[in-house]
Amino acid sequence: MAGVAPRVRYLAGFCCPLGGLASGKPRVLCHEAEAFVSTGSELVYVYDLEGGLLTAAYRFPGQVWHLELLAPRRALYVLCAQKGIYCLSLDHLSRSAPGDPKALVKILHHLEEPVVFIGALRTEPQTEQAAEEMLPGEDVHSDCLVALGHYGRTLAIKASWDEAGSLVPELREYCLPGPVLCAACGGGGRVYHGTPSDLCVVDLARGSTPLDPMPPDEGPGGLPALLSPASLSTCSVVTLAVSSRAPEGGTELLALSAKGRLMTCSLDLDSEAPGLSRASRANTGQKIKELLSGIGNVSERVSFLKKAVDQRNKALTSLNEAMNVSCALLSSREGPKPISCTTTVGWSRLQLQDVLMATCLLENRSAFCLGQGWTLCVQVLTSSSALDLDSAGSATTYTIPVDQLSPGSQREVTLPLGPGENGMFDLPVTVSCTLFYSLREVVGRALAPSDSFEDPFLDEDPPDVLPEQEGICLPLSRHTVDLLQSLRFPGLAPPCTQAPPLRSPADPVDAFLEACQEPGSQLAGPASLRAAYLPPSVACIKVSAELLRAALDDSRSGVPLCCATLQWLLAENAAVDIVRARALSSVQGVAPGGADVQLIVREVAVTDLCPAGAIQVVEIQVESSSLADVCRAHHAVIGRMQTMVTQQAAQGSSPPDLRVQYLRQIHANHETLLREVQTLRDRLCVEDEASSCATAQRLLQVYKQLRSPSLVLL
Repeated sequence: MAGVAPRVRYLAGFCCPLGGLASGKPRVLCHEAEAFVSTGSELVYVYDLEGGLLTAAYRFPGQVWHLELLAPRRALYVLCAQKGIYCLSLDHLSRSAPGDPKALVKILHHLEEPVVFIGALRTEPQTEQAAEEMLPGEDVHSDCLVALGHYGRTLAIKASWDEAGSLVPELREYCLPGPVLCAACGGGGRVYHGTPSDLCVVDLARGSTPLDPMPPDEGPGGLPALLSPASLSTCSVVTLAVSSRAPEGGTELLALSAKGRLMTCSLDLDSEAPGLSRASRANTGQKIKELLSGIGNVSERVSFLKKAVDQRNKALTSLNEAMNVSCALLSSREGPKPISCTTTVGWSRLQLQDVLMATCLLENRSAFCLGQGWTLCVQVLTSSSALDLDSAGSATTYTIPVDQLSPGSQREVTLPLGPGENGMFDLPVTVSCTLFYSLREVVGRALAPSDSFEDPFLDEDPPDVLPEQEGICLPLSRHTVDLLQSLRFPGLAPPCTQAPPLRSPADPVDAFLEACQEPGSQLAGPASLRAAYLPPSVACIKVSAELLRAALDDSRSGVPLCCATLQWLLAENAAVDIVRARALSSVQGVAPGGADVQLIVREVAVTDLCPAGAIQVVEIQVESSSLADVCRAHHAVIGRMQTMVTQQAAQGSSPPDLRVQYLRQIHANHETLLREVQTLRDRLCVEDEASSCATAQRLLQVYKQLRSPSLVLL
């Protein structure tokens, strides 16, 4: 039949995805003489129906899933996979770009989840004149675009005009029950959407459930501020469409269930529910508002309680760690402690001044972490407090937050020990290190009531469980810094690294002797005058050689006893390695105040003490021009001897047989010297200057005899 026109006419061919268009998202829209075609790829084609030509192709940043045309606004909305919605103005389409995707493309919103449905609907009511002039079968012009995400996030875009007469889209985001399987737009601004458990409807024109005719508050542009879905008591809907043959005043939905059943659902959403009066609707609305307000208060209450519970859980965790640390420290009476703090002494140069520094090294060898609430307290006691517990000497305490000391970690703290404000060094100095756990900081914050929210559910105040001391003190170490640790030995340094001579503060005695020196005198200066008229002060300590051999046997390793004794005395001094390498038995150093201090160790024989014969003893002699430094060095040596004798006595060593009469005579001599000291001191208080000079000279001689006793440590 050559004269019959063909029923199908092919206009153009487009690229399609592998497997055909059935597996993609094809879409065809027609506007006047133009057709917009999407085959499921990133391209949207514009085809001129009158000219029969492909006029443009626009490339989008993702796979095109859906097209929607708003003819009155002359705008094409494009939905791209995982990219969002783009608006293409039909007035700016270029007819120069086939193949060149130049277009005014603008992203409006990103749902940040897969988009299930996009559709257009009308939210503004039509006038009666417009409804009468509408031709049968003619579509109502839409003014709102709706996009639904898979998890229920919903975007409504409504076209509105601003004061300047420009088209401005109003965007409002909602959250509907999900996951959304399907959706459809119906008349009256309604959107139907199906989930695995229900089929719901929302009204964008009235902003409430269609079953409640009470109009809620609307947004500034006409879109509702909140959408309240109404259940239609239907489930397992996977495909949804609005039927065009619905009765007047009603709605009919055509749906396909998950089991493949085709069904219709007739709705009459515009009629009121029977027996629902205006008064009951008003009461229901008021109850809903009160319920929402109560939900808000409960939510705030839950948030407050959760914060309080989290604080108390953290406090309990911290308290548990503090108990573990305390038990670990208190149970380790012998051997190395799991948490220790060692103190070392060294010299440093700060602001053109030599400063004696103490370095405290805190080590955590336990399996617990020292976190919030832990503080390292370092107390420095001056010489008066260290020598006499009853004296009120000065003490300085440094507090250092530990701040998360994990197992195997360590922290170092450096503190100054001198000189003081008067430029002098108060030695010895005791450095005490203590761990302090603040209960007030950790537990008090969890028990304190909040200022911003009163707790109506707690009828009674939280109990005051904090003790008066507000913390736990765990002593770690106690270290005494004496003169032997702070001595410097410039003469022992190699020539290339030898330190410059120390300049001590001006000695008033040296200044006086230098002023009294006559011109042409044979003396070389204040030092020679001091040597002639003020000989150095001397203190002597004698120790049994057998006692020292037993105490130093492990560290001697073939070293002579005198050399090993000097190394033992200077074990905590930085120069001990040089003393050990040179096998020295005597050494001259410089005290912190600048005076020279000489240590001499030698072996001598004592014949009058033991009836069995002579006893070999080690004599430790301290010499210095400063009487104060001799006393400090003597005190340091005696302290080390006391520790050694205590350790040897614990091992069961016994002294040799002694001549008791000789010991009694020595004791009587000392008693006589002490009584003479008291008499001389009393005489100095009442004598004039002329007679007090001879008394003071005799007092110094007596002190010298007391500093060099004939007793031997056995």
